[in-house]
Amino acid sequence: MRRITLSVVMSSLVLSLAGCGVLDMGGESGGDATPAKGNDLTIGLLLPEQANTRYDKFDHPFFEKKVAALTDGQGRVRYANADADATRQETQLQEMIDDRVDAIVLDAVDAKAISAGVARANAEGIPVIAYDRLAEGPIDAYISFDNELVGQVQGRSLLEALGGDSASDRIVMMNGSPTDPNAAEFKQGALTELEGQVTVAKSYDTEGWKPENAEAQMAEAIEEIGLDNIAGVYSANDGMAGGVVAALEAAGVTKLPPITGQDAELAAVQRIIAGEQYMSVYKSYPQEAETAAALAVARAQGRNIQFDALTRERVDSPTHKDIPAQLVTVVALTAENIEETVVAEGIHKLSDICTAEFKDDCAVAGLS
Repeated sequence: MRRITLSVVMSSLVLSLAGCGVLDMGGESGGDATPAKGNDLTIGLLLPEQANTRYDKFDHPFFEKKVAALTDGQGRVRYANADADATRQETQLQEMIDDRVDAIVLDAVDAKAISAGVARANAEGIPVIAYDRLAEGPIDAYISFDNELVGQVQGRSLLEALGGDSASDRIVMMNGSPTDPNAAEFKQGALTELEGQVTVAKSYDTEGWKPENAEAQMAEAIEEIGLDNIAGVYSANDGMAGGVVAALEAAGVTKLPPITGQDAELAAVQRIIAGEQYMSVYKSYPQEAETAAALAVARAQGRNIQFDALTRERVDSPTHKDIPAQLVTVVALTAENIEETVVAEGIHKLSDICTAEFKDDCAVAGLS
């Protein structure tokens, strides 16, 4: 994917849209004086899976709340989750086209397979915003995180955990689903850090991002490489990291090697505090979801000034060039910055993190 005008902040919290100077979409000032459509809108939201808890727990409610705020409570969100079934998502997309929703925000299960549906929406004059994953076809805009940077942060963090001269260290790479274009970018970013620094003994693409698939693949890697010969594990997300931990513990590991992750899931945050997972990548779901809502409402209402202000970057998909985009920054999440990231942004409460099981670990981490 090609990027233009990319601004990256890795070591601090993601700024709010207002703090970044993006136009306030709440009123008439600063934009097109008379929108093509009013606030009585229906925005379709198609999310890809339920195995990753972020979609139902964060993305959907943040998105819905922002649409309501931008439309004085008159806008509606029609939500569907495909549960990792590409065929189901194609049906959900077609139903939204048939019902003439005003715009669709799409996080594709299979970025290539959904392209025909995107083309049908485009032919019917329904704008499609690609969300989190860059769907193929004539999409109107793309909102996501800088995926190669995510992989770089993961790879760099793993090297830091291994410490010193690690060229002889053998690691396992647990990459994401081959149908998700983001997975290839995470992997590419990670390899820019890892190649020449460690030995990748085994590398897997994990169908559907499913933890149980990652667990089975890790068990295979342990059998082939040997438990004592695995210095670290690159896991592309937290769900798979949980599967990796389960496989290692089932094999009788006494001290877990450093394991990466992504998404800052509650279970992963607790594993980080307990020393079972080295890090995760925290991505500001509020900013991503709210930006997607602003893009969809702006496009549906014909507010081109606001739309353009939110999409000052450009990306290429395999089928289309120079797609308007916004790429949100990311943060490496470790035991040292949990309070100022996921807690400060309201993703997790300390009371949810520091349950009785993790009370002592939280005390050691200075969380109370």
